[in-house]
Amino acid sequence: MALRRGGAAAARAAVGSQPPEHVVRIPWALRQRLEKRRKARRPGEAAVPSGKLLLRSRRPELSQPRWQIVGRWERPRLVSAGWKHREACGDYFQLEPSQEAAPALKAPPAPQGQSFAELGLQPVLLAALQRLEVGRPTAVQRLAIPALLRGRSALCAAETGSGKTLAYLLPLLDRLLARPEEKEEEKEEEKKLAAPRGLVVVPSRELAAQVGAVAAALCRPAGLRLRGLTGGGAAGGLRRQLRGPGVAVLLGTPGALRDALRRRFLSLGRLRWMVLDEADTLMDESFAAPIEEILAHAPLAAGAPGPAGPREEGTQVVVVGATFPAGLSEVLGRFVDVGRFASLATQGLHRLPPHVQQKFVRLKGQDKLPELLQLLKDHPASGGAVIIFCNSASTVNWLGYILDDHKIKHLRLQGQMSAVARAGIFASFQKGDVSVLVCTDLASRGLDTSSVQLVVNYDFPDTLQDYLHRVGRVGRVGSKTPGAVVSFVTHKWDVDLVRKIETAARKRTGLPGMDSSINEPPPKAD
Repeated sequence: MALRRGGAAAARAAVGSQPPEHVVRIPWALRQRLEKRRKARRPGEAAVPSGKLLLRSRRPELSQPRWQIVGRWERPRLVSAGWKHREACGDYFQLEPSQEAAPALKAPPAPQGQSFAELGLQPVLLAALQRLEVGRPTAVQRLAIPALLRGRSALCAAETGSGKTLAYLLPLLDRLLARPEEKEEEKEEEKKLAAPRGLVVVPSRELAAQVGAVAAALCRPAGLRLRGLTGGGAAGGLRRQLRGPGVAVLLGTPGALRDALRRRFLSLGRLRWMVLDEADTLMDESFAAPIEEILAHAPLAAGAPGPAGPREEGTQVVVVGATFPAGLSEVLGRFVDVGRFASLATQGLHRLPPHVQQKFVRLKGQDKLPELLQLLKDHPASGGAVIIFCNSASTVNWLGYILDDHKIKHLRLQGQMSAVARAGIFASFQKGDVSVLVCTDLASRGLDTSSVQLVVNYDFPDTLQDYLHRVGRVGRVGSKTPGAVVSFVTHKWDVDLVRKIETAARKRTGLPGMDSSINEPPPKAD
């Protein structure tokens, strides 16, 4: 024991004998700040992080600074860990933006094409892009355009709002222009039918109108005839929409396309390429039968997968989405060799958007309505449009009545409305006639909402895929500001999803359970 005391005394003496220049002096102001923080901290409490935050919590000790990296196998201390208890009501945390612009707009590395011209598109399409005031290509466009120009069938996946529509339209229209229509090859029976060379299948009338507007701006100057086929119903309506010779590109919904094929108003025998847009929705049970029937009518087995030669017959297939369902390969595998598809995926796929502020609030069910009304009251009139998501049509209608009572002008959009009514409502919202939209997930897939700056999840979504699609309504390519998302968390099963989101945010990884073959790196250029 004496030796230990002696050793300690000797150590103190040695330290005291060091020259003054070796003494580290802490500035008085810094010492005061550290002492103040130490006294404010409760016993056993972690230090309050300093600097810019990645995650901001109501309890500062649970916040995470941007510089902190949580290991892959490390279990972070979650704000939402105790949220299944009612005592947690009132707690919240917020994911702070870590960058200003959308990842899709990030400048490409030097070897990649900096402009659409460098990607090899024809002049007529480049001129159309100038009229649309589209500048340099986004990440998914730089990735997809070269591969699709070579005739590759592909699974193309990218985060919502990243410019996927132009990513597939530009190269596929370019291929039609490169190979003029050969009328002498047209069969006698096909002269009486609409026989397009390009087909785009979308799940809803609203998305058909949106994609159709972009396609028309590209097809018109190129001399390519475009037709839309939605909500056919009676035979006269289908025939009227397909009227006119020489349809080059057809854009339609699954039900209308199936009806036109059954009534022999439409032939897919001359199809050069086919796009399945918003694949996760198209592979839903409600669309499964029409999609399979459409695939069965197309000349897929002749060798569409892989590079298409100049004389090769067959259809180039492009499947597009922000998320892909588990059974996608099985459905496509009945008609094509999915193993030969190119996998085109951006780095931001299945990741939380780093430029969008996302807040999660633990609430009792009875407190959701007052919280929503306060959010709408605090949202400035000049702060952009607002989308409020609910999980059912009945909740949309009920909430609409409440907003009417509070004199809040709004629109409602849900699947029980007729297709014509839905299209008119969403068109009115896009024009800015009304700045608040109360809707179901019908409005979360594919639709352009660049004017929206606030998304409110009044009902927390049922799946992580639904959450990503809803978040994708803000911070899109073309949006003036990144926007924000506020989610109300009320049920225990909501908390399970929130924990997964919080963990992915703290570890800076993709959301779990969304892996598929699309995550494999794209093949090298041939």
